[in-house]
Amino acid sequence: MKLSFIGAGNLAWHLAMAFENAGNVICEVYSRNEKNARRLISMLYDARLNPDLNFAESESELFVLAIPDDALEEVTAQLVLPENALVVHTSGSKSLESLRQLMDIYSDVPVRTGVFYPLQTFTKGINPLPFETIPLCIEASDKSTEKQLIALGQELSQIVYLVNSHERKVLHIAAVFACNFTNYLFGIAKDLTDSENLEFDLLKPLIEETVQKALDARHPAEVQTGPARRGDVTTLSLHRAYLSDRPELLQLYRMLSDGIQTRR
Repeated sequence: MKLSFIGAGNLAWHLAMAFENAGNVICEVYSRNEKNARRLISMLYDARLNPDLNFAESESELFVLAIPDDALEEVTAQLVLPENALVVHTSGSKSLESLRQLMDIYSDVPVRTGVFYPLQTFTKGINPLPFETIPLCIEASDKSTEKQLIALGQELSQIVYLVNSHERKVLHIAAVFACNFTNYLFGIAKDLTDSENLEFDLLKPLIEETVQKALDARHPAEVQTGPARRGDVTTLSLHRAYLSDRPELLQLYRMLSDGIQTRR
């Protein structure tokens, strides 16, 4: 299949190479940051830079919107596609209907719409992630497009699901808790150890064991440990006293501890 990418950020970096490794052809890449587009193109076989959002003469059949959610309307307002092209967004939270409505408003030719959402965290500039075990969430405006996207997804991954917009939004919220918030807490732990000239590496075996236990458990709450889980009032008080000069961390510590105790 011939594809073009609109966007050259973290997701595009990995997804474009995954498509190409599966035997597809990336024809063009556009990004408002031309440097990012050229960097991605340098990793692809024969892609070229598209200088703007006019793809009217493109040979591509599929156009992948790998862009921030808040840029969707701005991009679609300028996007010019070939007739009957398939355009998909890769958002966890934007509905399929929102894309369909925008294309109805802004496109001068009929196009098909869909969603191709890889449920994973991505960072550009590192080795491409193996897509075989990355869940792909598919949604489409019609059965023919749905079938086409499923087939394309199965070229990349062993885990392809039909997920509607509401379900995908819930998955995205859950992913924020499981990934983004968890990583934020790792960062706090690093700041605390750094502030006392302690090695963050001392916590890494604990982090690995915590994650593995949560993955292996029927429910992560079943393997919850720590002073809040035990109801250890003395230790909780000691921790709060240490954090008393850091009100934001103290508030977060109280909120999370209260949440854990509520689930006991």
